[in-house]
Amino acid sequence: MAKILLVDDEMTMVQMVTELFRSDGHEVFPFTNYNAAVEALETVGPELVVTDLYLDKTRAHGLEILQKARSLSPPPVVIVITAFGSIETAVEAMKKGAYDYLEKPFKLEELKLCVQRALSYSDAVSENVYLRKQLKKKYQFNQIIGSSPKMQDVFRMVERVANSDATILILGESGTGKELIARALHFNSRRQFAPFVPVNCSALPENLLESELFGHRKGAFTGAINDKKGLFQEADGGTIFLDEIGSMSPMLQSRLLRVLQEREVRRVGDNVPIYVNVRVLAATNEPLEKKLEEGTFREDLYYRLNVIPITLAPLRERPEDIPLLVSHFLREKTHPRTGKPFQITRQAMEALCSHPWPGNVRELENAIERACALCESHVIQVGDLPPSLQRYINQSTADTVVETRTGAPPQSMMVLSESLYPLSCTEAKKDRPSLDLAEAEAAAQPASICPLKNFLRDQELAYLNRALAQTGGDKEKAAQLLGISLATLYRKLSEVEEV
Repeated sequence: MAKILLVDDEMTMVQMVTELFRSDGHEVFPFTNYNAAVEALETVGPELVVTDLYLDKTRAHGLEILQKARSLSPPPVVIVITAFGSIETAVEAMKKGAYDYLEKPFKLEELKLCVQRALSYSDAVSENVYLRKQLKKKYQFNQIIGSSPKMQDVFRMVERVANSDATILILGESGTGKELIARALHFNSRRQFAPFVPVNCSALPENLLESELFGHRKGAFTGAINDKKGLFQEADGGTIFLDEIGSMSPMLQSRLLRVLQEREVRRVGDNVPIYVNVRVLAATNEPLEKKLEEGTFREDLYYRLNVIPITLAPLRERPEDIPLLVSHFLREKTHPRTGKPFQITRQAMEALCSHPWPGNVRELENAIERACALCESHVIQVGDLPPSLQRYINQSTADTVVETRTGAPPQSMMVLSESLYPLSCTEAKKDRPSLDLAEAEAAAQPASICPLKNFLRDQELAYLNRALAQTGGDKEKAAQLLGISLATLYRKLSEVEEV
């Protein structure tokens, strides 16, 4: 039930309406005085305000209450009550944000129905605001996982261009997260409350894709039984994401070029242009330069799309991100039988880091899903991984030992410390080949001494990676864990990249 603030200078009316609202289970705060009602607006925090427009014959106090109510966060829904002959003032109230108005005298059932509609509208608005906040939180920059220099370059570029209207071409192999970057660009821009419309240009034949993108008039072709708005119109005010743009036919490329140049679309079978205010993001998993050479992609369209290119590196080129991604995928999973959070052994992680991942992040996520489904306990072993990964473990183990004996481990392997992963040392030892004492002593002795600054840099990077892994790549939480500011963390990461 709702909190309702009721304002009217007629005591009889206030008593009658208060009794009606309370009988429906609402919490009512009745007032006959303007100043007391305004003071209560902030302290009560009502979901609905029902106010008379004129609390005296000379001044429209109700408009002032409406204005103050609309300035609250979140603003309550407002219903105004007006006497006969004050319709113009009621219309003015509607223009200023009132949900509805009732003219005196009115029936109580009429008021009751109006209140029900207003509260339903308020619930819908609140839910929409909540969902929008959740979407924005989901696609914040710190929710995109990756601490590698190449991903840091992507984050910096996304942050710089998110709030512009420039057309962006996102490049990367399948499974690298191109749509995730597109959504981050949209939900961190001023268009975030308008639609985000993704379109896979390779999923539909040419004639259907044309109708989907630009719409059609009734009777334009067989089966066009109604007028249809295209996706560019649906995305008006927001963002349209054209995935796999390289598969678009030459005819559609010409039509898209006109949209980018003139900011207008024409429905199939229609000669009247329709203006659209849409930001265009495009993506491709194949090099468009090759298509330019082959003559299958328009050069003028390419330069219209390639205003700001963002390239996503394949996972094989940034193996240091794999532990962070695994931690992210396992963060909220628990074993169905034991209810314990999933953990992973060091050797299983090494196998994951050794695989080239042709399917990139999507393939890695599927491998983790499979491992969680097949894992008998809450600790993921090498045997729980796909067979294609298990063949890497012997070579991976040998490489680790050789690297340790001949010098400092590569940066990509420095994150492979037992303390990084939520597993016990006992579980890790079950998977790791044993070394005798002589081998262990030999492995502990580096073949050469590197400069102290290099050693300290590598140790600092390892510690930063450890904090990022424990927070699933959340830089803000990692900075809190390390006791430094977020700006300092970004600076340290960039300093490491520049070395």
